[in-house]
Amino acid sequence: MRHTTLLGRILLFLFLTTFSLFAVPAEDVIAEDNAEIERQAATVELRNELQKTQKDLLKENSIWIKSYDSYMAYREARKSLLDVKDRINQLQNRSSSVERKLELEALQAKEKILTEQIDLLRAQGTSPFVLLLKPDEAGELPNITNPFEIVMGFSYIKRLGSQYQDYLVRKEDLQEIIANFDQQISLYEKIVALNPSESDIEQLGTTRVKVEKFKLALETLTMTADVYEKRIESTEAKINKEIKEQIYKLLSIFVIIIILLLIAFLIKRAVKRYVVDNERFYMINKIVTFISVTLVVIIVLFSYMDNVGYLATVLGFASAGLAIAMRDWFMSLFGWIVIFVGGSIHVGDRVRFVKEGMEYVGDVLDISPLRITLMEDITLTTIETNRRAGRIIFVPNNYIFTSMIANYSHASLKTVWDGVDIMITFDSDHKKAVSIAKEICRKYSKGYTEITRKQLNKLRDRYSLKSTNVEPRVFTFIESNGVKISAWYLTNAYATLTLRSTISADIVDAFNAEYDITIAYPTQTFYTSPMVPKKQPPAENE
Repeated sequence: MRHTTLLGRILLFLFLTTFSLFAVPAEDVIAEDNAEIERQAATVELRNELQKTQKDLLKENSIWIKSYDSYMAYREARKSLLDVKDRINQLQNRSSSVERKLELEALQAKEKILTEQIDLLRAQGTSPFVLLLKPDEAGELPNITNPFEIVMGFSYIKRLGSQYQDYLVRKEDLQEIIANFDQQISLYEKIVALNPSESDIEQLGTTRVKVEKFKLALETLTMTADVYEKRIESTEAKINKEIKEQIYKLLSIFVIIIILLLIAFLIKRAVKRYVVDNERFYMINKIVTFISVTLVVIIVLFSYMDNVGYLATVLGFASAGLAIAMRDWFMSLFGWIVIFVGGSIHVGDRVRFVKEGMEYVGDVLDISPLRITLMEDITLTTIETNRRAGRIIFVPNNYIFTSMIANYSHASLKTVWDGVDIMITFDSDHKKAVSIAKEICRKYSKGYTEITRKQLNKLRDRYSLKSTNVEPRVFTFIESNGVKISAWYLTNAYATLTLRSTISADIVDAFNAEYDITIAYPTQTFYTSPMVPKKQPPAENE
């Protein structure tokens, strides 16, 4: 009994000693619990912050992230495609069964889908940012050789600057993404330090690999941006130089043209002052204008045409088609050259055109390379045919090759032959009527007769003139209802109706004054008794 009590005491002593050695104070337990709680709270806070940064990255909707995701999708699709092909080969080498056939068909469909995805993402195969790191093309560099391309040069410079700014925006976007990834790495490191887990460690490694690719892209982009900026500066310098050259060249040409126009203006003023003849003044004025315009065109053409031979070749091929398509236009231009060189029509001439049965008589106001401009006057044609006058008639120059043209005042001739017809009865003294008509015509056309004689003598050097008789002519013709007296005389080409009216009135008065001359006209006379002869008037002394 005593031994049992002693043994119990010994065991109790050993137990108490062991308990005292391994027991943990209550304060240490509480401290460890608080530390664990704080660690968990810090981990939750870090994870919340990590989620916020990830959401911020997704909100940016960056093209860099999209490009990287496309790159990763391409790699995953290629890996999956290889696995699918391996599995298909395995199934094809084994014996067929219903299950394997179904699996094979499913794998073949999946292979087709993966192949299409890879074709769509093939551009991202070599690098995740191959398209983003390459600057946008601004188009072909313009070669400024004329003033119209100056605007193209400025537009090209502006486009380069805009594209460079877009490139810098890409750089800023990439820097923000890298900063976001660095923050995520920092948060993952803190989370792993507080509460390590395999998923967090894996995400940390993945993020580090991703950020390395983005940083490498940033370095490439920075170097490319520097090269791009230098190339833009070089291009701007070249374009600005060409623009300055074209501006100086344009100013020089402008000064030369102003000088030419000033010289032409002074020549016109001198001609207007010293040349009295209006026709000569008009022709000289037209010649000076034509020469000055031609010189201006030649100066501009040769200033901006580097290869004149090329221009001649182009014009040679183009003229063949234009000659067919614009036949009338070219014929009018050629007609203008014929008129200008031949001198058949001048400004101020009175001419008559006949086209499709219509007659137009008027004075030439202008002869342009395409048309002749007429001012229609009151003439016998307008009275008997058109019953219109005062119109402006435009006659194409090509009509000189196809239509009848009469010039009433060609080669300084200002007179034309005009005639008056009057019918007398058969019993009239036609000889006396002819004498009276000739005397009246000679009286009123005497001045025009002398002028015409001088003008015809001048024309003998240019034309073969067989008849130069300028005296009035009177002809007698037998008609069904009497004897027609046709009196012809020279008159002013621009005032034929005035003299015709005067001569006609005097002839009628003179014939009515003669007892043996009776004017005939369509009438009917009935006699119920023998005709009574005319009585001779009494002598003056009676």
